[in-house]
Amino acid sequence: MAIPSLVLISGPEQLLADRALRSTVDLVRETEPDAETIRVDAAAYEPGELMLHTSPSLFGGLKIVVVRDLDEGGDALVDEVTTLAKSPIDQAVLVVMHKGGNRGKRALDALKKGGARVIDAPSIKSDRDKASFVTNEFRSARRKVSPDAVQALLDAVGKDLGELAAACAQLVADTTGVVDVEQVDEYYGGKVEATGFRVADMAVAGNAGEALRLLRHALASGLDPVPIVAVLAGQLRQIAKVASAGQGSSGAVARDLGMAPWQVDRARRSARGWDGDRLGRAIQAVAAADFDVKGGGRDPVFAVERAVLTICRERHGR
Repeated sequence: MAIPSLVLISGPEQLLADRALRSTVDLVRETEPDAETIRVDAAAYEPGELMLHTSPSLFGGLKIVVVRDLDEGGDALVDEVTTLAKSPIDQAVLVVMHKGGNRGKRALDALKKGGARVIDAPSIKSDRDKASFVTNEFRSARRKVSPDAVQALLDAVGKDLGELAAACAQLVADTTGVVDVEQVDEYYGGKVEATGFRVADMAVAGNAGEALRLLRHALASGLDPVPIVAVLAGQLRQIAKVASAGQGSSGAVARDLGMAPWQVDRARRSARGWDGDRLGRAIQAVAAADFDVKGGGRDPVFAVERAVLTICRERHGR
């Protein structure tokens, strides 16, 4: 692949942006192993700095000049990036990173018009997007992962994309064959998010004994009530959203709600036996517990236990 002289990495997802930067540097060093990397801090930029760094060196050799967070830079930096984008750069590769928004748009337009290689780093926030991210991590490693294992990994590891990527890498390195839910549970079943989801599953199903057993074991192991309450709230909200979305296909409902299809299927299964009034009271009970465990009450453990018991009672209509 030819070495580009201009590269624009655009988007707010830091993990993807950093990967794009590493792949660009690696590409350059395939043919220029001694290429020097120079990083420019947009927030602390001094006028003329970029022009100096992109000028040919007296000693020869290629330079990789990386401008991070152009969206945080001032007019001087935007002006110089715009100028460089309009004229050939000799013996340098200019990599510009921009998290999004309209700041620095003039420079972005000039880079695109100048033929920059554009690499997107879009935000990954919805559960559906995170499920796709996990699946693609395994696919990139030439491994398969079951849908249930994807669900279990998201439940266990949580929202941070970096943690998800690290978990995928560990499972790829330490397992063989198709990654299944048992392997995910073996490695990550003890994390607070996983415990919270098991408690929530039992509570929503009305299994008070098992929900309290799991909850008390988790609390005795030192887990904080706050994230457990957050998982309870999230699962009830998903049930409410899916229940009000109608009877369309899982894929269609997932697209409308920003969820993964398997989450829609799980919420639909969990919604059986609930009605709107009882679900509303359960959500109110968890909201009260959320206030208590964050300092509004005297006993956080009692607050989360009371919420779990209320969910179970409402599930059975008592």
